[in-house]
Amino acid sequence: MSDSKLMRGTMVLTAATFASKILGLIYIFPFTAIVGSTGIALYQYGYIPYTILLSLATLGVPLAVSKFVSKYNALGDYRTGHRLFKSGLIVMSISGFFAFLLLYFAAPYLVPLIIDKMDYSISEGNSFEDIVFTIRMVSVALIIVPVMSIVRGYFQGHQSMGPTAVSQVVEQLVRIVFILAITYSIVQIMNGSIGLAVGFATFAAFVGALGGLAVLLTYWFKRKKYIHEQIEQSKVDHQLSLTSIYKELIKYALPLSFVGLAIPLYQLIDLFTFNKSVIPILGKEESEVAFAIFSATAHKIILIPMALATALSITLLPTITKSYTTNDKVLLQKQIDQTYQVILFLTIPAAVGMSVLAYPAFGALYGMTDFEMGGYILRYYAPITLFFSLFAVTASILQGMNKQKYAIIALGVGLALKLLTNSWLLSVLGPIGGVVATYIGYTASIGVTVWAIGKFAEFNYTLIAKRAFLILIFAGVMAVGVSIVNMGMQMLVPITTQIRAFPSLFLGVVVGAVIYLYLGYRSNLAGQVLGARFSFLNKKKQRQEG
Repeated sequence: MSDSKLMRGTMVLTAATFASKILGLIYIFPFTAIVGSTGIALYQYGYIPYTILLSLATLGVPLAVSKFVSKYNALGDYRTGHRLFKSGLIVMSISGFFAFLLLYFAAPYLVPLIIDKMDYSISEGNSFEDIVFTIRMVSVALIIVPVMSIVRGYFQGHQSMGPTAVSQVVEQLVRIVFILAITYSIVQIMNGSIGLAVGFATFAAFVGALGGLAVLLTYWFKRKKYIHEQIEQSKVDHQLSLTSIYKELIKYALPLSFVGLAIPLYQLIDLFTFNKSVIPILGKEESEVAFAIFSATAHKIILIPMALATALSITLLPTITKSYTTNDKVLLQKQIDQTYQVILFLTIPAAVGMSVLAYPAFGALYGMTDFEMGGYILRYYAPITLFFSLFAVTASILQGMNKQKYAIIALGVGLALKLLTNSWLLSVLGPIGGVVATYIGYTASIGVTVWAIGKFAEFNYTLIAKRAFLILIFAGVMAVGVSIVNMGMQMLVPITTQIRAFPSLFLGVVVGAVIYLYLGYRSNLAGQVLGARFSFLNKKKQRQEG
């Protein structure tokens, strides 16, 4: 396959992943309006354990299978990759079914880890039965999703990104439509309970998976003949045993799996510590509201700039492997430098802007029900988007350099600090304690990955430090401007309803963008960072052409 076709496929997959994440953000607004914050908390009680078990059941299979199949296809051995695919379908079916059984029957034992037994009897908030029902409903998806992962990986190994891209988007669309339709029907039409509605909302993971699997099967039957022709034309057959195949696969999969689990593992620690530490301070219902905001509603807003930054920088990462392998140090350092700059240039102002506009942003997106607590948590939590982005990208760079073990070490150090400090900080600071513990963990993780890149890529951080300092100055000026506008708008149009929050948010975003981009353009920082992608930002190039 030509490089241009491979890059096009990678861009299609990146765009589909980005679209899927945006869809996953948008639905949370009407969903929150239907089930409320305690309903969102209940949804998270089921979904976080499901995400962890799904990752353990699949162990980074799509990318690992893709790498394995691509390697042997390049050697002219299509048969070995196909043997992995056939046996992998069986293995993933078994692992998925056992993961389903484990989560289904473990549900009653997980609930006491989330909320203390003495809090079940409190009428406000979610009951023991609601939480068990929700966990069991989402567990059914584990039967199908691991199977999908092996099919997606096999297609990607053939450098075909379309099936994965289309199935991801279809899966998300089907899931969202089912969530909104079923919860609205239960709550608004049938006057059913929030617990019943949220239980069926988590079941949408299974329904969405059926949609994604249908897409993959359609692609498979269309391409089956061509794939079998390739297998018959194999020039080589390495005749690897299944044991050897899976040893190699696991070597690829484990690092990918653990690094991809970073955010879910942090959320798992919060799941088992948040309510137990905060209920004595706020009470059960308020604690669940705070957990919903921290783990879902505010969290979804924070992921927006992270998705934008990584989508723009991810095109650089596949080339890092080639540069490192060929020992092209100049090109490698240029690629790492550009990746860092894109992340910092986009994410720092977004984090600062979200923090300043936390109250109008939360009010505009989620309404006034939990406005004060939502704005309060989002204000302090917003900068974490920079930490999420930096860890994701630095871990990817290390994987590209085949130094993934340092990414795993970094994650382990961060998780250990989060686990050690979370309960204590929550009990001292309330909901913000969980935010502070996340900052501590991610700071340590990023410290390790940044050090490892500096050591193994011989990367000099002097220029990055200067650029980061300049970006922080521009973001600070922007924050002052946005704060003045926001305070003025609060006096003119106080936020008393969801609709009245939009003018403050809109004007704040526009003013912030104008100030930051103007400073970036006038200093030519924007041109130096993004000029290769958007030539109109590069003042130096314009002067040369003029």
